Amino acid sequence: MLLSKTYYSLKPWIPWSVRVAMRKWRAGRILARCGDVWPIDDRAGFVPPGWPGWPDGKRCAFVLTHDVERAKGLRRVEQLMELEAKYGFRSSFNFVPESEYRVPDALRNTLERRGFETGVHGLYHDGKLYSSPSVFAERASRIRQYVEAWGAKGFRSPLMQHKLGWLHALGVEYDSSTFDTDPFEPQSDGMVTIFPFWVPGPDGSGYVELPYTLVQDFTLFLVLGRRNPDIWKQKLDWLVERGGMALLNTHPDYMCFGDAPRERDEFPIAHYEEFLRYARDRYGDVLWHALPREVNSFYRAALPPGSRNSRRRICMIAHTHYETDNRVRRYAEALARRGDQVEVIALSTVKGRRCWQEIGGVRAFGIQYREHNERCKWTYAWRVVRFLFVSSLFLSRRHQRIQYDAIHVHNVPDFLVFAAWYPRWTGAKIILDVHDIVPELFASKFRAPATSRFVRLLKGLEKASAAFADHVIVSNHLWLQRMQSRSVAAQKSSVFVNHVDPAIFYRRKRTRDDGKFIILFPGSFQWHQGLDIAIRAFARLRDKVPHAEFHLYGESSTNGLGAELARLAKDLGLNGSVKFCGGVTLDRMPEVIANADLGVVPKRADTFGNEAYSTKIMEFMSQGLPVVASRTRIDTFYFDDKTVRFFPSGDDKAMADAMLAVMEDADLRESLVRAGYDYVTRHGWDTKKNEYLDLVDSLLTEPIDCDSVARQPLP
Repeated sequence: MLLSKTYYSLKPWIPWSVRVAMRKWRAGRILARCGDVWPIDDRAGFVPPGWPGWPDGKRCAFVLTHDVERAKGLRRVEQLMELEAKYGFRSSFNFVPESEYRVPDALRNTLERRGFETGVHGLYHDGKLYSSPSVFAERASRIRQYVEAWGAKGFRSPLMQHKLGWLHALGVEYDSSTFDTDPFEPQSDGMVTIFPFWVPGPDGSGYVELPYTLVQDFTLFLVLGRRNPDIWKQKLDWLVERGGMALLNTHPDYMCFGDAPRERDEFPIAHYEEFLRYARDRYGDVLWHALPREVNSFYRAALPPGSRNSRRRICMIAHTHYETDNRVRRYAEALARRGDQVEVIALSTVKGRRCWQEIGGVRAFGIQYREHNERCKWTYAWRVVRFLFVSSLFLSRRHQRIQYDAIHVHNVPDFLVFAAWYPRWTGAKIILDVHDIVPELFASKFRAPATSRFVRLLKGLEKASAAFADHVIVSNHLWLQRMQSRSVAAQKSSVFVNHVDPAIFYRRKRTRDDGKFIILFPGSFQWHQGLDIAIRAFARLRDKVPHAEFHLYGESSTNGLGAELARLAKDLGLNGSVKFCGGVTLDRMPEVIANADLGVVPKRADTFGNEAYSTKIMEFMSQGLPVVASRTRIDTFYFDDKTVRFFPSGDDKAMADAMLAVMEDADLRESLVRAGYDYVTRHGWDTKKNEYLDLVDSLLTEPIDCDSVARQPLP
């Protein structure tokens, strides 16, 4: 961004031949490394969710646009109109209102009368529209005047610069300042889609974005030096095959008409004419030839507001395994399902190397392997600090290429949010998501007093991390109150409980029929989870229910707390009936739950677990599993005795009695199952995800105040 600003400041003093030579040199280097995504990036062919297809069953939208940069281009507008009309096409001409030329009213009237379109192309063509919010506000106020005076529906930024969150201030119905893939542009972050998409604004407003999908003429013929339009033809073939939008942007400034001597910045108009002839002759019956305003109108009519695909670019960072983390996946896949580009930087499942995979439309990178065997706080601290530096470097490199709109960072630890320093510096919005409140978690995990130096340090880091973020999400209301009292302002914080995602936790069929009664615990093996209490409780009822088994899914039983629990089970003579089943992916967990008979949540109420919300309770309920849980402050805040069978925390005898009561009383089990289903229906992710999507959209909509700028009369 800084390099771009410097270039456009110096551009008026750099000779044209030098500028072009610099672009050719740069293009050669880019072409060598970007051949896999230019001119075709296969990922861009992904069909957005709910896409209705083009009108009248057409296979591809064919949209022609032109940017008129100088007076020379203005003089050629009518010639270009005649050429396109010859082949039965119409197009949109985007004019720079206050450049070296003025657009005659008669020309705009001619365009409209003949079925062409007029759009606004910035205010000046100097590359400084987005140099600062104040500059943009001043120019945007002026641009709005031209939009209104010309009756224009659309806008395109000069030089294909774009800050989509700012453009709501222009009051246009559509923008066309982006592209699917064009690494040769100074701002080279492509949208990776060949379909229109919606850019949400405040209070349900927004505009349609129409990315161009065919390389611009100046790049193709003058920078890359191609002598024919074959790349346009090749890309059009692919666009028709994928059912996308073929949107071309050319410049009459660079077209040489007739027999006039060709100047150094021009290409033969015959190249453009050859492409028009190819499109008409080969695809005339399957192309929907439309103006940009017609594509805009079609999109708005065909896709109601709640169904419109977005194209935000979001990255998530989490010191966790993406495959098994319900909370991270729920956010990421909700964004991906509406069409956003989502990537996740997380822990690797393969020891010794990085890996990546695509799950539910989300690209997840595993950059560091973790063994869950920390017995000392300094061992754990070193590992998360290492992940901070590795993820920061990885994120910075990805951001240079992709230009993320937002970074959603998941704790633990809180300070992982500082891995997003570079995206934040370049304007990306930062969300800190507090899964677990860290000072209390570490006090519990390592048995440290609340007044210890280490806990005080963590509280300081929590405050600094919250200040660094643009918004803080907290995973339950009790922790929100605590964090607001010491770390974060109320206006930049909100609660998102670990709701169940029905896309993953839809009702599964039971496939097990072996006569056993399976008691289930899935999750992390930590002291506050009270798993030793659960094992002792299971030992009390083992003789009364000999066909019962206790299955624990999570940490390996060969190290850490898992090894201690395995020894406890052995000492109690439960080796055959307490099974440590290891970890499973989140996608498999609903099946595991559906084949169990009782879910348990035995947390300690005198530790961190007293306020740590239990995601697994709603997961159990989603699959028709009755739940026995310790009576903690957090779980009684969200649940009652109709939905969960509670027992006094820490009392293994009371837990055994509660489990036995549910096992022996069919009416009680059925009552808990019915109440659980009802709770999930009312509080599931389907009812909450729109609040999260609205939060992301509101953060990415920049409040640009154009109304405060005094309006001057148009020339």
